[in-house]
Amino acid sequence: MTDDPIIRASGITKSFGKFTALRGVDLAVARGSIHALLGPNGAGKTTMVRILSTLLRPDGGDATVAGHDLLRHPDRVRASISLTGQYAAVDELLTGEENLVMMGRLGRLGGRAARRRAVELLERFDLTDARRRIVRTYSGGMRRRLDLAASLVTEPPLIFLDEPTTGLDPRSRQAMWDMVRELAATAVTVLLTTQYLEEADRLADRITLVDGGRVIAEGTAEQLKAQVGDERVELRLAGLDDFDRAVRDLGDRAVRPDRDSRTVSVPTDGTAAQLRALLDTMAARDVAVTRVELHRPTLDDAFLALTGTATAGPTPATAPARTGGGASTAVKENR
Repeated sequence: MTDDPIIRASGITKSFGKFTALRGVDLAVARGSIHALLGPNGAGKTTMVRILSTLLRPDGGDATVAGHDLLRHPDRVRASISLTGQYAAVDELLTGEENLVMMGRLGRLGGRAARRRAVELLERFDLTDARRRIVRTYSGGMRRRLDLAASLVTEPPLIFLDEPTTGLDPRSRQAMWDMVRELAATAVTVLLTTQYLEEADRLADRITLVDGGRVIAEGTAEQLKAQVGDERVELRLAGLDDFDRAVRDLGDRAVRPDRDSRTVSVPTDGTAAQLRALLDTMAARDVAVTRVELHRPTLDDAFLALTGTATAGPTPATAPARTGGGASTAVKENR
């Protein structure tokens, strides 16, 4: 990765009538990275992606994408990106191979080059055996793989993935994650929007959290988790007398004492030595501990703490559409 971001946006604003979707969003995405854009429904994620991919014009602010000014050279931006939306936008009446060849021809590849590229991508995405099957016979996971393959026909340096695993079963989702990691390993930059926090936690090198049209936090997954708090050990006590003694003896170290469940938590560095010392202290003071659990802040904890919003499921989309550079997208009014 170089020091020059592949996406640099400053003060991006956008309103739809009286509704303000973006309120001065700044964003920098490093080349060759996986960058996740997270936020609750209505936070402005999809609006930001649509602006950066030239599908919407911002009301204010400026941005460069792949070295091109977003407003002055949108055609150059479109030639440098690919956009894959929430739902697969491949042609169901064509075979998988025909879809990829068509995308290659639309991307100005010659016939031979388009066919060669189609063969390469079908093999890469484990679709060779299904290359001559009509796409409407594909499973959901196969369609998503084909959709992602179509985004790569012209080898763009930057790919926008807008909720790419929505509706997939766990196995297909895991396969898609593996493919996204492989893209980043080949120096392709991925800007990912998702409502699956585990997805961002596993994939993203960096996360930007938006809420109400503003950036409210940014950093690695571990940095965002650290804003919530440290690791803690939860002790479940045998009886109420044990609970009372534990709370009294631990003093200010006691966190979230709950008399009904007879549990108390203690901050920890996660080492075995510290846990052993804590249990030895409880035993020395005749406090009976029946269960011990180690808790680390999750990205869900960070999301809830920073936005004050529980995670929500994906929202419906309109019919699939195509966008520049041979890319596919399902344009949503998720804003």
